[in-house]
Amino acid sequence: MRIDIITVLPAMIEGFCNESILARAQKKGLAEIHLHNLRDYSADKWKRVDDYPYGGFAGMVMQCEPIDRCISALKAERDYDEVIFTSPDGEQFNQHVANDLSMKQNLIILCGHYKGIDHRIREHLITREISIGDYVLTGGELAAAVMADAIVRIVPGVISDEQSALSDCFQDDMLSAPIYTRPAEYKGWKVPDILLSGNEAKIKDWEMEQSYERTKRLRPDLLK
Repeated sequence: MRIDIITVLPAMIEGFCNESILARAQKKGLAEIHLHNLRDYSADKWKRVDDYPYGGFAGMVMQCEPIDRCISALKAERDYDEVIFTSPDGEQFNQHVANDLSMKQNLIILCGHYKGIDHRIREHLITREISIGDYVLTGGELAAAVMADAIVRIVPGVISDEQSALSDCFQDDMLSAPIYTRPAEYKGWKVPDILLSGNEAKIKDWEMEQSYERTKRLRPDLLK
């Protein structure tokens, strides 16, 4: 898959996109992540991409023209399944959204900045608006990085143990059960006996019970 990220601060996420899972996916040829500096598409000699809002509102607004130029240039090269805008008032990003987007071939993620973008871009060019939480960030770069990581890591082949990704939290709308590793006892803290029993059926039942109890206690909203 290919993800094109449009940003005014490419250096902010360049390192992130070249480390860990995202780096592995690109080295394997399973994903491409390209950063595009929105200022390169500005017609202003100062490379400005924002201006004051009509109506006397506070803050600055990202302009239509550079965004349209950038998206149009990308669309001239290939078709895109989604043009996503990172916005605090978008739909909530979760594992199901990540699963859905991981099945796409080409995505554009536009990082919001300032007070937001000219609403005409949202009306005519954006196909999906996504938020990573009910709070406001300085820019959408962090949101784009979070989404790229969550999407790419579940592309088949990126993680060598695909079963591990499928058993992550939220894949079945519940939190994962507690996990342990060696040693079986440390400072008097013991691993539950059931996990050392070798009885796969009982271990599976324990895992489901623990998953339900943790979800009920920590995230009861998921059980609704």
